[in-house]
Amino acid sequence: MNQQVVHPMDKFQGQVNSLLKSNIIKPTDKIWKIALLFGDKWHYWKKELQEFGFSMQDPIAELLAVEAWEED
Repeated sequence: MNQQVVHPMDKFQGQVNSLLKSNIIKPTDKIWKIALLFGDKWHYWKKELQEFGFSMQDPIAELLAVEAWEED
């Protein structure tokens, strides 16, 4: 059986996309705005985003534009 492992950032990206579709956030909002929505888990996600080169001032649209999450 050939199972594909989903990268945690894919799951995070899906959650953020869901927030966008629910009109809770806009693509032009800054990434820091979603910190309030992720509560205790935000510290982990912020670290992950920074490791991928994101700033908390980047628009959410940039996060959603990533097609593949690859580790070095």
